Amino acid sequence: MLSTGADLPLPWRPTYPSSVRPARPPTLAAAALVVLVAGAAKADIFSYTDDEGVVHYSNKQTDPRAKVVIKGGGKKSVKRPGVTPFAPSDTSIERFTRYDEWIRQAAILYQIPPELIRAVMKVESDYDARAVSHSGAQGLMQLMPETALRMQVRDPFDPREAIFGGTRYLRVLANMFNGDLELTVAGYNAGENAVVRYAGIPPYEETQQYVVKVVGFYRAYRANRDPVQASQTGAY
Repeated sequence: MLSTGADLPLPWRPTYPSSVRPARPPTLAAAALVVLVAGAAKADIFSYTDDEGVVHYSNKQTDPRAKVVIKGGGKKSVKRPGVTPFAPSDTSIERFTRYDEWIRQAAILYQIPPELIRAVMKVESDYDARAVSHSGAQGLMQLMPETALRMQVRDPFDPREAIFGGTRYLRVLANMFNGDLELTVAGYNAGENAVVRYAGIPPYEETQQYVVKVVGFYRAYRANRDPVQASQTGAY
């Protein structure tokens, strides 16, 4: 198991689109307390800030100002009926550099290291924009339909939209978990709620292996500026 701890540049303070900008992102401890007390491990978590600046959390929308800050749900690996999976099958070397400009733009906009975007893309889809998982995750960044909607992605198979949407989601997770690399990556795989529920990397074999793979590639991309070599060498 990898040790936890911040491994991403801080502070991260990008300009969010209004629909995804949290007024005051909940800390891991605060959100975990709400989930445990309310017993709402699979429920959405709502939050709002009152007139005195106090942040309130609940598993119900008790105030019209409350917005969903943590979506209920579990792992992406659960098979969904009606989904036709498509395994990554693009074997061209060009795929590792095909999206360089959009990765650079998304990294600048959301202040997420481009190496992390690449690492997620490598593990999620192996740079194949056509990929579909058994659970219905789609495109380069393997966004679930619900997450794609939250991140304002109209077409998850459009490479540019997928990259910007996936990076935006990494930004939301990084803010939520105070820049902790491993919790951010775990949240991308298992969902925010699972990370909050377990106050750390969830005890799912899939998620734990996913964190190892993504963090490994992240560090490989940082060590080797040639994305082709770093992608092919492997990092775990």
